[in-house]
Amino acid sequence: MRPRDDPGGDPGGDPGGDLDLDGIRAADVIAEGVRGAEPGEVPGRLCEVAVELLPVAGASVSLRGDGMPVQLSASNARAAHLAQIQATLGDGPCQSAVEDGAPVLACDLATGRDAGRWPVFAQEATAAGVRAVYAVPLGSDAVYVGTLDLYRDSPGGLTARQLHVARLVAGVMTVALMALARGDEPEARDGEAWLSGLAADHDEVCQAVGMIMAQLGVGADDALARLRADAFAHGCTALDVARDVLAHRTRLERD
Repeated sequence: MRPRDDPGGDPGGDPGGDLDLDGIRAADVIAEGVRGAEPGEVPGRLCEVAVELLPVAGASVSLRGDGMPVQLSASNARAAHLAQIQATLGDGPCQSAVEDGAPVLACDLATGRDAGRWPVFAQEATAAGVRAVYAVPLGSDAVYVGTLDLYRDSPGGLTARQLHVARLVAGVMTVALMALARGDEPEARDGEAWLSGLAADHDEVCQAVGMIMAQLGVGADDALARLRADAFAHGCTALDVARDVLAHRTRLERD
């Protein structure tokens, strides 16, 4: 099935043999990229592999969470920042890919349909020097657990062959995450379950939401909305505000 925002790939399509060869080459690079990695290092390694294999400048991986995505890893600081922006806004290609259950290819965030589909995220992304974002869902037809998000400095889409490679990376990422998300995760060197450790930032947001609920006497959804609104008003991320709330540097007031 063609993704909703797929511009059509290479003119005339790609022969199956070429896709198979691309898959074999990508599999070799993926295998080399994760060789010797500790379980907690796998998401980051795969983000780096995606940047090596595809015409993108950065990659991040996020899991679906209660209220907002949980960022697990990124290839660089800018990719991590853009993942946090999407989580803060609750909007962007990442969210759309999970909702659609198909890759979302935002080929030009500066003009046209993509700029208007996620106007605030598009403004933040272009301000950071990113013109295109490709979000590939992680999971299966039964359940989607998150997204692999790819960031590009110049406008443009992915060819069918490049999208095939992106799906392969996302598939390996899905296997790695789902195999270790059932409560029997191997322990990291410090004795902490690796997936729980990677999601520590999300825990801070949840704790801050709890504090806001108690302070304002509101429900979880309203508390998260207030946290996001404060982040947007001050040009920072939800995680930044959460840390300020936990450190008692910020106290949200009743309306």
